[in-house]
Amino acid sequence: MTDFLLDDDFDLLVTDGDLVVGESTAQHQKMLILIDKGELKDVPMRGIGAQRYLEDDSPENLAREMRLEFSFDGMKVNKIQIASDLTIEIDANY
Repeated sequence: MTDFLLDDDFDLLVTDGDLVVGESTAQHQKMLILIDKGELKDVPMRGIGAQRYLEDDSPENLAREMRLEFSFDGMKVNKIQIASDLTIEIDANY
């Protein structure tokens, strides 16, 4: 998927005075993972709020929520794996 790109602070990425457009699937995934439900005015039921899962004993709960949200957003989810060190491997795309 192509969209306007954001920098690390989620501000619009601008180069030479122009907005930058590019592949944005990973950016959309990151945003869905970080935002809580209710934070997006247009789609208030979207968002995972990964911070709520930090003390969860089962990373599978977070993986399940990610699968659901990515699917609701229109992605085909092939694989989501969360390792014991909490690194996340995502194979999902539009």
